[in-house]
Amino acid sequence: MVAALVILLEVYQPALRGPFVFDDQYLPFTDPEAAARPLRDWVIGVRPLLMASFWVNYRLAEMEPYTYHLFNLLFHWLSGLLVFLVVGRLLERTRAGATQRHLLAAFAAGVFLLHPVQTESVAYVASRSEALSVLCFFGALVLFLFRRREAVSWPVAAGVLLLFGAAVSTKEHTAVLPALLLLTDFYFNPGFSFQGIRRNWRLYAPIAVAGALALWSVWKLLRTADTAGFTVREFTWCDYFFTQCRVVWTYLRLFLLPYGQTIDYDLPVSRGLLEHGAAFGLAGLLALVAAAFLLRRRYPLGSYGLFAFLLLVAPTSSIVPIADPIAEHRMYLPLLGLLLVAVDFLRRWRVPPVYLTVALAGLLVVAGALAYQRNKVWGSDIELWQDAVAKSPRKSRAHFQLGFAYFKVGRCDAAARHYEASARLSKPDYRLFYNWALAYTCLGRAEEARQQFLATIKDCRSALDQDPGNLAARQILRMAEDRLGISR
Repeated sequence: MVAALVILLEVYQPALRGPFVFDDQYLPFTDPEAAARPLRDWVIGVRPLLMASFWVNYRLAEMEPYTYHLFNLLFHWLSGLLVFLVVGRLLERTRAGATQRHLLAAFAAGVFLLHPVQTESVAYVASRSEALSVLCFFGALVLFLFRRREAVSWPVAAGVLLLFGAAVSTKEHTAVLPALLLLTDFYFNPGFSFQGIRRNWRLYAPIAVAGALALWSVWKLLRTADTAGFTVREFTWCDYFFTQCRVVWTYLRLFLLPYGQTIDYDLPVSRGLLEHGAAFGLAGLLALVAAAFLLRRRYPLGSYGLFAFLLLVAPTSSIVPIADPIAEHRMYLPLLGLLLVAVDFLRRWRVPPVYLTVALAGLLVVAGALAYQRNKVWGSDIELWQDAVAKSPRKSRAHFQLGFAYFKVGRCDAAARHYEASARLSKPDYRLFYNWALAYTCLGRAEEARQQFLATIKDCRSALDQDPGNLAARQILRMAEDRLGISR
């Protein structure tokens, strides 16, 4: 695994030295008062373990991005080690030989570490919520699988619960762990039976309580969040479900053929089962589920892997709306299920071991090369958003973010052009008005800048009328008024 770390450092080197991008700039370490805030202030609120990790980063390197990226990479590397253990253990349960078990487990871990679709979860500092929560999630799964007796002991149950709590306190989607443990017991303890579930009451009784608390916490968050939950204005839960029937197939395609990757997908919403092929997507998923169930005894690992994938992707691909219907970091945890499907296929491939080893090594080399190229894009915020605009030219946000990236390096004319493009594609808000005004100020276009500052003030006041607690609107309003010399 030391060799794996060295390879990872090389593959992710372009992004390791890259800047903070996108939502990184809204994390707590960017607060001007961050140095004066004690750890207690950082961890009060949502995702305390995640915020504690950012506090450690800030104490080590303040605003130097390299250390933040390096922490992400180390979490990713440790998760790869746990994937090796999980896949090896499940192969052992299907009576695979030691040589085959070690080879395929190493391949699965290698794909997890080097697949280009993982780049967003590792290279994007804000996606540490994925890397760290999944590390805790996999830790709980490993502890569960490597227990000494089939019946879970109290110490093992306590360890699983502790890691489960750490995972949920880092990101809420890991609340599905109890369901995965139940699925694992049904398939492998002793096999397609509820006997193992009954035997492990020491775990499932307290985890039911912990799981209920986790779901309550998630529900509470979804009721107040403006980018996730049933208050999302862009679409209803039905629209979101129909859209996800297509999104899941995009995730499957990205696993097999990772082309067209972008930070900002332009995916049309299916506002009915007959729009954009949602019906075909749903029918295909139902057919996969039926096949996995019917073939569960013949292909136990592949069947389990498919159900695990659908279960692990469900928090973001079911009926709970999220403002962005698709994002690559949502594949980080569910990738384990697809790896198990691939491993079950490969273990039945009747070729000499040396040929299989060479073929698998070749696939890892290709994956590493593609991941390196993707990391080069993530190594520059201008390249990242140029790539997004090229692939999603009708996304207002992509143009806005590219304009912001240009402005930071003094390319104010290019910034203004992309702010204008963003305003054409969707209704502008106070953030766009304010940054657009700054670009005009940089260009010496004083009257146009003044008009944009006035639009900023008007939109900020409107936003504050709707939500007096909107700190971003309040801060931008103050800055815009200062620019125009308006006294408060």
